[in-house]
Amino acid sequence: MNNSRNSKLRILGIDPGSRVTGYGLIDVNGQNYRYVASGCIRIKSENFPDRLKEIFVGVDEVIAEYQPTLAAVEQVFVKLNVGGALKLGQARGAAICACVMRSLDVGEYMPNQIKKAVVGRGHATKEQIQHMVMTHLNLTQSPQSDAADALATALCHAQTFRTIGRFSQRVAGGRL
Repeated sequence: MNNSRNSKLRILGIDPGSRVTGYGLIDVNGQNYRYVASGCIRIKSENFPDRLKEIFVGVDEVIAEYQPTLAAVEQVFVKLNVGGALKLGQARGAAICACVMRSLDVGEYMPNQIKKAVVGRGHATKEQIQHMVMTHLNLTQSPQSDAADALATALCHAQTFRTIGRFSQRVAGGRL
């Protein structure tokens, strides 16, 4: 893929959850970010395998509609509830499988990496994330929390992808 300043990317960010999975799409053109869409896939099933299917199908529908070129997913952070972390990991797996089945490369980021990339500090609050997503994307109103987290994931991936592209160009040009 061409990583020049004029190459345009559409990035799908995903904030996985076993009850609500947030998604957000941005277009990236050089250092410019443009909001495309965001929302939540609200899981209705009580049966856990059926929830995973709903996540897979929901993410697949978002991909089919918006045609992203890259995807990024938040990684699981285990605090105290190991059972919850396992379910979240499975929800993540369903979302990642939907991306991979559509031939998307998937970046994975820890929550503190995303917060640091978007807010400037790794322990930002939900409100700070929402505010900075609005700022980065010139939005007039705050997206819902799960959608804002997904947009933040997409923004983090855009910054990382741009940095990797610069590094690759320097290596290819023999400037390291």
